[in-house]
Amino acid sequence: MSESPIKTRTIGGILEVTIDRPKANAIDLATSRIMGEVFADFRDNPDLRVAILTGAGEKFFCPGWDLKAASTVDGQEGDAVDGDYGLGGFGGLQELPRMNKPVICAVNGICCGGGLEIALSCDIILAAEHASFALPEIRSGTVADAASIKLPKRIPYHIAMEMLLTGRWLEADEAHKWGFVNHIHPADDLMAQAWEMAKLLESGPPLVYAAIKEVVRDAEDSKFQDALNRITKRQLPTVDMLYGSEDMLEGFNAFTEKRDPVWKGK
Repeated sequence: MSESPIKTRTIGGILEVTIDRPKANAIDLATSRIMGEVFADFRDNPDLRVAILTGAGEKFFCPGWDLKAASTVDGQEGDAVDGDYGLGGFGGLQELPRMNKPVICAVNGICCGGGLEIALSCDIILAAEHASFALPEIRSGTVADAASIKLPKRIPYHIAMEMLLTGRWLEADEAHKWGFVNHIHPADDLMAQAWEMAKLLESGPPLVYAAIKEVVRDAEDSKFQDALNRITKRQLPTVDMLYGSEDMLEGFNAFTEKRDPVWKGK
């Protein structure tokens, strides 16, 4: 049996997921399905609080879809563009329902096409100084579907459209300037910084994180008052759970008693 293209390790409540598919960490259907299973297991495991997603090596985070796998090779049909990506959609994250835990993306190199779409599906993006970003789908005659939906909502419209229409590359400092990269780190310090961020989040209140993520998703295409009403009337499952939880009472008590709270996730 061939070695899995997705490597994982767990320390405490933190899961590290590494795309390790030489030469460039491109994703085919099988890899996408594995990623969906990994992130669904992370979502459903109460002992895991935070995930880090990165790529193996120093040159590539992920260039997205494996075009060689998608093409016809030696008379055999390759992976269909509309094939079965798995339960989380392409890359296991962007269509995974009820993903209410924080995910950090540590971009260790080239991040383009579907790789950038996967990064945009994470909550926090850290980048190595040499990382670069692009949506080159225009040059291969296809559309960057998820990025066309997400990117104009995340960064200035005209910058997003330039990326989509021309496929031009952004270095890490420009990606940071436009706001879709949180922090830039030296390459040899990237994973240490990702783990520091993960440890900070691991120490936080999981029920609040879940509520934040559901509220943000729900509000994306809602009118302000409609979204607010769903929160105040406890119509969102994570908000309802939070407002009736031991953790919420613990937060109030810890603040009053001037001590650090002890979160139980219930």
